[in-house]
Amino acid sequence: MRTETRTAARTEARTEILQPLLPALGPWLTGRRWFDARYTGAPLTADAASVVGDEPPLLLHAVVSADGEAGPLRVQLLLGLRPELPDRLAPAAIATVPAGPWQGWRVYDALADGTLLALLLRTLAGGGAPQGPRLERSSRYPLPVGLVPRPLQVEQSNTSVAYGDRVLLKIFRRPEPAPHTEVEALRALTSQDCARTPHLYGAVHSDAPGAEGLVLGLVEEFLPDARDGWEEALRQATDSVAGTGRGSAGGFTGDAFSLGRAVADVHGALGEAFGRTRLTVEDVAEEAARMTMRLKEAAEEVPALARYTARLGALFDDCARVAGRGCPLYVQRTHGDLHLGQALRAHDGWRIVDFEGEPARSAAERARPQPVLKDVAGMLRSFDYAARTGLTAAEAGEPAETSPAVRLRRRRRASAWAVRNRRAFVAGYAAAGHEDPDCHPVLLRAFEADKAVYEAVYESRLRPDRLPVPLAAVHRLAAAAR
Repeated sequence: MRTETRTAARTEARTEILQPLLPALGPWLTGRRWFDARYTGAPLTADAASVVGDEPPLLLHAVVSADGEAGPLRVQLLLGLRPELPDRLAPAAIATVPAGPWQGWRVYDALADGTLLALLLRTLAGGGAPQGPRLERSSRYPLPVGLVPRPLQVEQSNTSVAYGDRVLLKIFRRPEPAPHTEVEALRALTSQDCARTPHLYGAVHSDAPGAEGLVLGLVEEFLPDARDGWEEALRQATDSVAGTGRGSAGGFTGDAFSLGRAVADVHGALGEAFGRTRLTVEDVAEEAARMTMRLKEAAEEVPALARYTARLGALFDDCARVAGRGCPLYVQRTHGDLHLGQALRAHDGWRIVDFEGEPARSAAERARPQPVLKDVAGMLRSFDYAARTGLTAAEAGEPAETSPAVRLRRRRRASAWAVRNRRAFVAGYAAAGHEDPDCHPVLLRAFEADKAVYEAVYESRLRPDRLPVPLAAVHRLAAAAR
């Protein structure tokens, strides 16, 4: 095969590179955690393609689309091209190129090849490839290269690659047109030297035809020593429920308090960067109407919610009635999908990550200013999830003859753990001095109920065995609304 032929194909970055591969990519995509299973079997269309590298292995960067009942789905791919695959890459094989300038070469998942991941970082640091991925710098921090890449197995909707202990490349598997909510948020927080979030090096784009205007990913500071907040909380909750270890003494409450302060600091920085607007009573009434509509739609999909629609509807109606009393209520840019899994415990305190917002919502919805109480409500729900998950773990190891009294004590411990840490989080948030969630008890309860309703729909679709967790919260919040 002539080198000039491959070079011409790479420079043109034509989608014809992908065409002969599409039949093989469909079945491979079905097995990816980040691919929507609703599009299984849907025909694929090649939107954009570019090849990075001069000699094998080559990196094939691509964007493909699939059409389904839920609308079009756009997906970003990183594929490798080699004349032959070494044994270590055999599990990553996808297909053999049937035609074109790379006919007979093997196509495989580039995430399995450290050589290609290193090439990608060098390319981004060097200004990008012709009509391929490039980094749009957004900070003064230099981007180091020559670091050992390591894909992280912690996400579903995106893919992250750590380079050494300094850099994290986050690949948006479902790229969106700019502006991107997470890039916007991290750029603003980095410009303010926010100590509670990773620094942003820049956003990844491409000039390849069909990918113009898309935000393909971002490069940010990696926190190698950070521990996942959900795992930390779950361990403590499980110990507390079982009545053993540090968790029995409520050891996570100090962490919950400091987490509240960290979230408040991030909200303060976001408010400074994007501004804040005071809500009127009419604004709150419109939000209450949206929550009521979401509740009605959810009850049609999850019949177990139907018995609570009247009481929760009354709770939502109360929002507008009390909105003009006490502390003023503001909206601003928020995290949008805050829970314990979005918090990392580093050696010097908490870091808040993943500012994309709820993936089920549109980009416009995710960028819309919201009350910070919605983020607070999301974290309160996460503490409840940790307690209930810890209870399930403890009960799973119980012998069949465990007495009802022991089971009851464990359920009470789970409830007490959640209450302690929810209160500690709110107290820590208020201590930061930006806003006190207790100034708006009705609104906070309403936002928590709205989040629990969202969770009920989510669990009914994807994890029906966990549906009792949000339903229990709905029951509790509806009872408090009497």
